[in-house]
Amino acid sequence: MNNSSFVPWFRSVAPYIHTHRGKTFVVAVCGEAIADGKLNLIAQDVALIQSMGVKIVLVHGFRPQVNEQLKAKGHAAKYSHGMRITDEVALDCAQEAAGQLRYEIEAAFSQGLPNTPMADSTVRVISGNFITARPVGIVDGIDFQHSGLVRKVDIAGITRTLDMGAMVLLSPFGFSPTGEAFNLAMEEVATSVATALQADKLIFVTEVPGIRMRPVEPASEDNPIDTELPLAAAELLLAQLPAANQPTDTAFYLQHCVKACKNGVERSHIIPFSVDGSILLEVYVHDGIGTMVVDEKLEELREASVDDVGGILQLIEPFEQDGTLVKRSRTEIERDVGNYTIIEHDGVIFACAALYPYPEARTAEMAALTVSPDVQGQGDGERVLKRVEQRAKAAGLDSIFVLTTRTMHWFIKRGFVQVDPDWLPEARKRKYNWDRKSQVLVKKLG
Repeated sequence: MNNSSFVPWFRSVAPYIHTHRGKTFVVAVCGEAIADGKLNLIAQDVALIQSMGVKIVLVHGFRPQVNEQLKAKGHAAKYSHGMRITDEVALDCAQEAAGQLRYEIEAAFSQGLPNTPMADSTVRVISGNFITARPVGIVDGIDFQHSGLVRKVDIAGITRTLDMGAMVLLSPFGFSPTGEAFNLAMEEVATSVATALQADKLIFVTEVPGIRMRPVEPASEDNPIDTELPLAAAELLLAQLPAANQPTDTAFYLQHCVKACKNGVERSHIIPFSVDGSILLEVYVHDGIGTMVVDEKLEELREASVDDVGGILQLIEPFEQDGTLVKRSRTEIERDVGNYTIIEHDGVIFACAALYPYPEARTAEMAALTVSPDVQGQGDGERVLKRVEQRAKAAGLDSIFVLTTRTMHWFIKRGFVQVDPDWLPEARKRKYNWDRKSQVLVKKLG
């Protein structure tokens, strides 16, 4: 990266650094990521995020490590209902695996090698008996023995540790008030802790790349990743999917994201460990890399209906009057209302944009992107842009373009590049107003 590219890149990242400072993230790393040799890189990225003022609770899994211990002892791994059946041998293996992983994780965060992101860093990692557990018991005639569920999270203890500037490390273990140990699911521990803390983010670093659009079982790799799922859409999708028994099942991590968001965690993420820097890409880059489930509460990001025409007209009228937008009639908006995406809060439309496809050129025009002056600077424009990009991707298009006279820099900061008007699809070129001299900007859809 040269100086000229570094400066705009750093400026684009800075708003996310400011936004996340002082926030609490629960980061759940599956045991497969550690078995695949990704621990040191993940530790460097998590330490980097913490150095920018984020409070981190790190929860690790150990599914493959326990299975390896069981195999070495000639004992078969047993599962039912998507959970491990933990007999005495499996409990011993889980304790051995947890101890080894805790040692490896603490060692990874103790690195201070020159020319690495952790040079001159000091990361204090503190773990403890923060989780009180209870037995799963007998389900459908199956005794889960030493498998447990989270009964209580020591929020006061975790909060005090975070406030001291330390990172909290949690293994998937809990203890009963009588001192009995229970093997827990990493996903349940992370979800319970994030909910109890009312964390700002719950991030699952997993074997899967995220939730694919129009998912089927098994999910087709031809479908793009759905980078943002509103909670309502995620719940609807989850209701249509079969029960998850394997981590690679679409519903496996999604069910925990939905549960967290329904219980007060505003954003939960599913990202792949196979991509180097995936946590940084998800947290500090506009488009992210995996799937984010977001609780939009009273604010709804959705496609418009005919009932929204009046609100759209009221929103865009001032921008038409000052020349920022081309004037559109009520008849035109009613005709094209299905092309519009809006953000609506308590019956008031605060943002909108329309998508006009040109399938023969595998592109689409985004028009009338508007954000109310009352909420400008709060990210609504980016949210509408992201949804429009998702709609274009779902339609199989390769790019979107805009025509603008005043907001060129806003689009360039978000990945658009300027092109000559001759680039436009023939059908759109015939309608181009040469007197208005609008700039044409294009964004490729990955």
